[in-house]
Amino acid sequence: MRAITVLLLVFLMLLQYRLWFGKNSVPDYLALEQEVERQIADNDKLKQRNKLLYADTDDLKSGVEAIEERARNELGMIKENETFFRLIPSEKNTMQIDPE
Repeated sequence: MRAITVLLLVFLMLLQYRLWFGKNSVPDYLALEQEVERQIADNDKLKQRNKLLYADTDDLKSGVEAIEERARNELGMIKENETFFRLIPSEKNTMQIDPE
């Protein structure tokens, strides 16, 4: 009877070793769980980016306004008979105090 108890304890210890330190152990599971959470967050960011890109392409396909807006903002184009004004901020005069 004592031999069976010792054998069962040894078997239990081997199973515990595999559970905590072996292949596919609890720490491995926790690390993979964190990796899955990170990947889900990355996928959500990419899905949002894709939605914005799809909306942008739909705007470019359907209307002239989006094309005109891009031409104005990115290429600096203007329509005929329009006047373009560029406002350049002036440098502020800074007063320096001499330590005399």
